[in-house]
Amino acid sequence: MNTVVDTALIQALDSAHFLHPFTDFKELNAKGARVMTRADDIYVWDSEGKRVLDAMSGLWCVNVGYGRQALADAAAKQMMVLPFYNTFFQTTNVPAATLAAKLASLAPKIGDRTFNHVFYSSSGSESNDSNVRMVRRYWDLLGQPQRKIIIGRKNGYHGSTMAGASLGGMSGMHAQGDLPIPNITHIEQPYHFDNAKPGESADAFGVRAAGWLEEKILELGADKVAAFIAEPVQGAGGVIIPPATYWPEIQRIVDKYGILLISDEVICAFGRLGYWFGCEKFDYKPDLITFAKAVTSGYIPLGGVMVGNRVADVLIEKGGEFNHGYTYSGHPVACAVALANLEIMEREQLPQRVRDDVGPYLAEQFKKVAAHPLVGVAETCGFTAGLVLVKNKATGAHFSEDLGVGMVCRGHCFGNGLIMRAVGDRMIIAPPLTMTHAQIDEMIGLILLCLDLTYADAQKNAWLA
Repeated sequence: MNTVVDTALIQALDSAHFLHPFTDFKELNAKGARVMTRADDIYVWDSEGKRVLDAMSGLWCVNVGYGRQALADAAAKQMMVLPFYNTFFQTTNVPAATLAAKLASLAPKIGDRTFNHVFYSSSGSESNDSNVRMVRRYWDLLGQPQRKIIIGRKNGYHGSTMAGASLGGMSGMHAQGDLPIPNITHIEQPYHFDNAKPGESADAFGVRAAGWLEEKILELGADKVAAFIAEPVQGAGGVIIPPATYWPEIQRIVDKYGILLISDEVICAFGRLGYWFGCEKFDYKPDLITFAKAVTSGYIPLGGVMVGNRVADVLIEKGGEFNHGYTYSGHPVACAVALANLEIMEREQLPQRVRDDVGPYLAEQFKKVAAHPLVGVAETCGFTAGLVLVKNKATGAHFSEDLGVGMVCRGHCFGNGLIMRAVGDRMIIAPPLTMTHAQIDEMIGLILLCLDLTYADAQKNAWLA
């Protein structure tokens, strides 16, 4: 049964007191927020009793699905044993130490890169702030304090704190708060659909796109560049999947100039791409790996950085006291839930399942979406997928931004029991990794229905070319 809620009362309280993230407050207050009241498996329910298929896993995070009793039990048990104690003052706790060892055992071992250490936070944004601190501390300790510049990508997303939003390359975020902060700059994203030259193959484009990093390093001076940060697959930017040639060339470039490589896997880690960590899929060797979200499947906040041996050895052996940390670093309840969550993922073999079963099945079914007359391109990577809404399928011509066609499509999705995110005119999904083939079919059917409804709107309003 659905939880009984006075929708109007909750909406009134929300409008009067709650400032939502990434929201036009005035617009939301005028219509009232949708009140979500419960969830189970891959579905969520609102206060009016409407069931919605959550094709975004909450916010890229509920990888094991909703309603997992084991995670609630782990939190409750730890709360009664040690609900909190800090990890300052040279103290630790059992879940934090145990989870660090578990994460080290799951971490990739690619070439000469190993990850035996974890620095904890409560979110991906905090973790990327920590990356800035660790990267600059690393170069200071090596006697190269001039190496401060970190290069990111346009349309990349690394959080919304001052440092995280600066590392990311989203112009809308940079327009507020005088961002980016100093010594952070950006190169173009590896988005073949928009940025390739006419007739340029994906492979050729991948090499050229990676070359933008080398051009930027040479422009700035290699002796001033500290690190390059990027997501294996760009998530909030619209599920931008790089060509196969991109990451090998990036690896060649960072190795050539000796700069650190940060893999932001807040979205891509813990099975999303069919591997425990996304860098394993693309076979590159980061020095730092940002994680959060799915480490607890979103049941409780936890984030961190997997610190590779190259950086950790310097921080430990040369660093003395590292003047950085958070009240909730290594929070015992969050770490206990993460351990239970990873146990589920291992027992049910969710990364392997995405790689060998449901990921390929989603890719095959997504071909039906690609054939739709409103879709310019549709692609998947593991258990993420994205499509581009276009006004002319033959030419790939985009709709005018002011039409907000993506938001029109998103409205149809919500109205018909599907959560699908709009990033401009890219529609994206990242469902729970536990989906069955039948549920994938259900989701594809809803996507096609909503595309049909959007196409009908486009025809009626003469938006098509």
